[in-house]
Amino acid sequence: MQPTISPFLLYSDGNGNIYEDETLYAIGRSGWDAHPVEEESWIPLPDGGNLYELPGRRGIGIDVKDGSMRLCEKGWAVAAFIPPAYTGLFLAAYETAEDAPTLPLFCYTAAGWKNQTTYVTATRIEKDIRQEAAGYDTEAIDTGMHRMLAAYPNNRLVQHLMNNCCNTYHCPAARNLSLGRWECPVPSSPACNANCIGCISFQPVEETIVSTQDRLTFKPTAEEIVEFTVPHLMQAPFPIISFGQGCEGEPLLMWETIREAIIEIRKHTPRGSININTNGSNPEAVRVLCEAGLNSIRVSTNSVQKHLYEKYYRPNNYTFEDIRHSLQVMRDTGGWSSINYFVFPGITDTEEEYEALRQFIMDTGLRMIQWRNFNIDPDWYLGKMNLTDTGNIIGVQTLMQEIQQEFPSLKFGYFNPSLERIKGNFEFDFAGGQVKS
Repeated sequence: MQPTISPFLLYSDGNGNIYEDETLYAIGRSGWDAHPVEEESWIPLPDGGNLYELPGRRGIGIDVKDGSMRLCEKGWAVAAFIPPAYTGLFLAAYETAEDAPTLPLFCYTAAGWKNQTTYVTATRIEKDIRQEAAGYDTEAIDTGMHRMLAAYPNNRLVQHLMNNCCNTYHCPAARNLSLGRWECPVPSSPACNANCIGCISFQPVEETIVSTQDRLTFKPTAEEIVEFTVPHLMQAPFPIISFGQGCEGEPLLMWETIREAIIEIRKHTPRGSININTNGSNPEAVRVLCEAGLNSIRVSTNSVQKHLYEKYYRPNNYTFEDIRHSLQVMRDTGGWSSINYFVFPGITDTEEEYEALRQFIMDTGLRMIQWRNFNIDPDWYLGKMNLTDTGNIIGVQTLMQEIQQEFPSLKFGYFNPSLERIKGNFEFDFAGGQVKS
């Protein structure tokens, strides 16, 4: 029976106006299937979240009178974008018309309306406030951006990060860099050795979606990297520098430059953490970087099942076993290892994926899972993967609970942790919107 707190289904009139349909309760979706949502899975839409209309799609809800499942014919379906630090538990439930356009590369979380409040099916998985919407002051960001551009007028990487990432795309990491705090992005590679279906920086011209940002067009030098990362590590609170960003290809293809940069950085300061976000395709390069001073690695994956991983990533000259090996290298050298786990309800939370994840954690000595929302059109993704039946589903929340119970030392989160968190109190306390050391 649908809980009494269940929000009503939302729909759009196609003109930017969103309404509630009080004849239908909102529900969620896992894989191809629509499901009622338990009361505890609904939370108010967090600050920084948004609602989207889904053109060519009719929302599915539960009739408030007879409990039947039916379409809302009043307008287009609606979904929510939930901000970083929150993980979606269900997709928006809808039926797609044959001529519906492919949705852009965002997440599409189930949403509803109750008591003058928008609700979403999500959980807060990360306490770190580094990408809180309330923490970004536009004037301060603009001032910081111009300060960076003036301080490094001949640094192509700083120009890219400030003009493109910070100013054009409003990248949270680049905005934090302009404010001189926390994690500093360091894109380093214009090329990639994977052909991800949902790549956010490069899509073939014949594809029905477009990339959300342009990819880096040059190879930064070690000198360009060192010039602005050393001051950041020396001055920023809880400092991290991270190779491997959404606006580039695969950083391990530039491992020689990154190695040179790490060695030079550590000549100037031992402070802060050096991280790489990667597909983990070159374990030996990871070993070399660890020897140079790399502190942590985050390997991205849509699945820890080989056939699902390779069907999505379409790797060139590497295999799924290489990413497992890269994480083992980090474990063996004493560093911090995470996976950037693309959560897709109906695939991530199947029994098969759960068993594969258990084995993967045991094989790699994984330290952390970053439960990231998968930014992709659900129907398009399932179609590209040729998945007509996603298997038995246990639910995202249940998956998290089962994994945490079996592996109590494994950390959950959304962001790369600083050394202060890794070596001290991982569960930072928060007061007045500020991190307490």
